[in-house]
Amino acid sequence: MVLRVSIVLPTYNERGNIEPLLEQLLPLQQHYNLEILVVDDDSVDGTAELVRRLAHTEPRLRLIRRVGRSGLASAIKEGLLDATGDVAVVMDSDGQHEPASVRRAIDTLVQGDLDLVIGSRFHPEAEILGLSGRRERGSNWANASARFSLPRGYAGLSDYMSGFFALRLEAVLPLIRAVDVNGFKFLYELLAVSKGRLRTAEVPLSFQPRTYGSSKLDLAIFWDFLISILHSLSLRLLPRRAISFGLVGVSGVAVQLVVTQLLMLSGLGFEQALPFAVVAAASSNYLINNALTFRFQRLKGLALFRGLLKFLLVASLPVLANVGLASAFYSLVARDTLWAQLSGILVVFVWNYAASSRFVWNTP
Repeated sequence: MVLRVSIVLPTYNERGNIEPLLEQLLPLQQHYNLEILVVDDDSVDGTAELVRRLAHTEPRLRLIRRVGRSGLASAIKEGLLDATGDVAVVMDSDGQHEPASVRRAIDTLVQGDLDLVIGSRFHPEAEILGLSGRRERGSNWANASARFSLPRGYAGLSDYMSGFFALRLEAVLPLIRAVDVNGFKFLYELLAVSKGRLRTAEVPLSFQPRTYGSSKLDLAIFWDFLISILHSLSLRLLPRRAISFGLVGVSGVAVQLVVTQLLMLSGLGFEQALPFAVVAAASSNYLINNALTFRFQRLKGLALFRGLLKFLLVASLPVLANVGLASAFYSLVARDTLWAQLSGILVVFVWNYAASSRFVWNTP
């Protein structure tokens, strides 16, 4: 019986890379009952239109065009849930993963009776041609952090951040459904929710330079990784967004403390400076949360300004509680501006998170 294989290719603005990649992948139909799913996040460079034209003459090729939703992890999850193969392979669409690695990964998966095979850039036999020194150091640091936060059964793996892996769909499907698509890397989140139960192995990759376009790595990706690590270390008991919202709140604490001191140095008393500092901190929290915590629902233009007004309105009641409690603490408990402000900040966190998620960014 011919093995049914689904290859999932998430894309965003990969028009220059996708056609050469497909030309190398389609000959695999000589060995497998093949389907290739291109999951495109509504690219603006014509990627989806090109894939649609190619699919007119190639029945093995399917296009899933996503409008109104985005993100690498969610694209991979959607592709895997739509896949019909016995085995699924996920790989990047930028040409950095060699198609020749697909057969090696599938053979290792089937012959070893495994659940998951990872293409590793850091395997002893791997070759890294398409990773700068800075990116390689960053990946090494990320892998070390991931190893610390994941179940011990995966301690022998070398590349938890890989975008190339093969898996048995039927065995892993329940875990795929449980993956948090807001996570940093789909593979990392899959390993985290599996709690060490997956039978895994690695194959070496020859990691190639990108031919067209540029890497999608940015501050938001680093932030997602930090939240993923903290989410795992909390035993996944705390919602990812609550962790992110809390970290942003820590920066707001710093803003409030600094603004308070600056205003007091300018001649205002503590009680007079505090309201201005609280509003400054709330505005800072709003802008950072919009850029990071809720970036997939990010508000722009006039909506950004309206969102700020909503955020300040939602926060108005706890702002009054913040000011009132901090002032009372300062007047009645201890004339300590630091602990007075922290006591007020602590009271308002849960309200701000729940209310702003629902009424500002329209998320449950």
